[in-house]
Amino acid sequence: MRHHLRRAKHVYDTRGSKELAKATLGYIPIEINNLVFRLRHGSGTKVMNEDWDNLVILDACRYDMFSERVDLKGELESRISLGSTSEEFLERNFGDDTFHDTVYVNTNPYLPRLDLDDGTFHAVVDLLNEWDSELQTVHPETVCNAAHKAHEEFPNKRLIIHFMQPHYPFIGETGKQIEARGWTTDDVTINGTSIWGHLRNDTTNVDLETVWEAYLENLDIVVEHVRTLLDTVIGKTVITADHGNLVGERLSPIPTRKKYGHPYGVYTPELVKVPWLVIPSDTRRKIESSLPIDQQTKSDEMIEDRLRALGYR
Repeated sequence: MRHHLRRAKHVYDTRGSKELAKATLGYIPIEINNLVFRLRHGSGTKVMNEDWDNLVILDACRYDMFSERVDLKGELESRISLGSTSEEFLERNFGDDTFHDTVYVNTNPYLPRLDLDDGTFHAVVDLLNEWDSELQTVHPETVCNAAHKAHEEFPNKRLIIHFMQPHYPFIGETGKQIEARGWTTDDVTINGTSIWGHLRNDTTNVDLETVWEAYLENLDIVVEHVRTLLDTVIGKTVITADHGNLVGERLSPIPTRKKYGHPYGVYTPELVKVPWLVIPSDTRRKIESSLPIDQQTKSDEMIEDRLRALGYR
C-alpha cells in the first residue's frame, strides 16, 4: 500500500490528476485479481517467523521451475511470498522490526535502498562492491565465499544468504547472448530495453524458448553453488525465493495481456508462490541477539547503478 501511495504521488506530481485517474483505473482489475488470490491462498509467510538457522534466498525463482529442476535433498514445500518484487518482499518482511540475531549476506540493491542495512540486522555483509562489471550482477561464487566467512565470523547468528540468480541478467552461455537490459515500471505498463520489456512490446527476435533456457540456466548455475555452500554451513537450512517472474502468463480471473517480469503488488502463482525446501540438521546453532555492528552505507549513485543493471531503472 505504501508503495502504491508513493507511486500515486509521483504520477500526480509529474503527470497531473488526469494521468493519475487513468493509472488508478488501470489498477482496478489487478486489485480485484489480487483480492481473489489472497482469498484463495492467504496473506503470505513472514520468513523471520519460521524455524531455520540458514535462509538461502534465490532471487526471482518460481516454485514450478525449482520443483521441476532442483534435486537437492530435503522436504520441498511452497510458501506465498509477501511480495512480487524484491522491494516489496524486503520491506514487508524486515521494514518494521529489528533482527539483531541475524546476519544478512546481501547482493540486492534494494536492501540499502530501503535503509535496511542500518541497524535492522546484527550485520549486513553487502556484496555490491563485489559487482562483476561484465556480468552486471554478483556472481554466486562470490556469495558462497562471503557466506562461508560470515558463518565462521558469526557462529551464533541466524544467516540469510541472498543470491541474485536466477534473476536477470542471465550469466550462462545462452543467457550471455541476450543483451537487452534495463526496464522501468510505472503504474500500468512496463517499458524499456530488458528482455522482459522487449517481449512485452514485441520488439525482439529472441524467442520465448531461448529466454526460458537462459532463465533455467541461471537457476542451474546458482544451485550448483548452493550445493557447495550446504557442505560448509551448520544448522537447519531453508532454500526459498523472494518472488517469482512472469514469462508470458496472463493474470486472472480478470484476464490481461501477457505479462513479463515481476511488477510490484501483483499476486499470482508465477510471482508469489515460491519454493520452501527444508534441509534438516541434527546440529543446531545456539542463536543469540547482540547489538548491531556499524555499517558503511553505499552511495545512492552506486545503488541506482546496480538497480539499473538488474533492470529496475
